[in-house]
Amino acid sequence: MTTDPMQDVRAFILERNPTVGTLTPQMDLIDSRAINSLAFVDFIFLLEELTGELIDPEDLDLDDFRSLDAIEARFFKQRAGQ
Repeated sequence: MTTDPMQDVRAFILERNPTVGTLTPQMDLIDSRAINSLAFVDFIFLLEELTGELIDPEDLDLDDFRSLDAIEARFFKQRAGQ
């Protein structure tokens, strides 16, 4: 783990899908299959580890995972302002 959680998120995605290439902040991670259904549960566990909070599946919205910008806004920026 690094001190930048988004760097860990990028590394996770690229480790599991190296053919994605460059990840841009607005790239649609779902349509491009950078995050697929097989890795999604592991991805949730990573986010829980990085945020230190459990993520309730009932509270999830697919759009929260659509891009790196969306992931950062939903899981990391909210906590920084608290």
